[in-house]
Amino acid sequence: MQAAQDRPQDQTVSGQGPQGPRRGRPRSAAVERAILDAVVELLEAGEPLAGLSIERIARTAGVGKATIYRRWSGKEELFVDVLRDIEPAEPTVSGTAGLDDLRLLLESMRTRGLAQRSSVLLHNVFAQMKSHPKLWAEYQGTVIAPRRVALTAAVRRAVEAGELRADLDVELMNDLFLGPMLVRTVHRPDAPLPEDLVDRIIEVLLQGLAPKPRVTTEIPATTRM
Repeated sequence: MQAAQDRPQDQTVSGQGPQGPRRGRPRSAAVERAILDAVVELLEAGEPLAGLSIERIARTAGVGKATIYRRWSGKEELFVDVLRDIEPAEPTVSGTAGLDDLRLLLESMRTRGLAQRSSVLLHNVFAQMKSHPKLWAEYQGTVIAPRRVALTAAVRRAVEAGELRADLDVELMNDLFLGPMLVRTVHRPDAPLPEDLVDRIIEVLLQGLAPKPRVTTEIPATTRM
């Protein structure tokens, strides 16, 4: 009965399992939106992550459990998508610039830190998530790891463009750029996050990471023949 009610909404083919819709049939954005909104609604009502079941989420969203399993393998995948949805959007970088892309990526970390401080929902979800190893690992693997890859790639492009020294370890330089922002946004929740923080971090680090100017020795005019 419930499956029949879901069919017009999620645009999927009948008779399929949780593995996903058959090729050629689009997912319904409206159904996915309803499911994500249902999780947020339950969290805002004070439901802990541990207390949320697929059945409860499905009932709140007005869909069947199979509709959720066609899109997510379980709660961990679903919760990570909810976090992506309520966090500030990922920045669009050129993929060709070095320090400019690095600035954009670090700025996105700063704005996410501000969002987590100002949003009770985000703050509570992150606090709870760290006590759920499977969910935290899913978030680290699908959200945090790609961000680190993007940062490392930007540092590498900066090296190739001559903006950073080529004789230093790229991973270590990436950690040096990333570290101050992580300290400010994660380990020191009361630390200021001013608008010019990214520029200040980069300016300080460039004192040691920027290529040293070539020194040319000119012969004094009086000694020239």
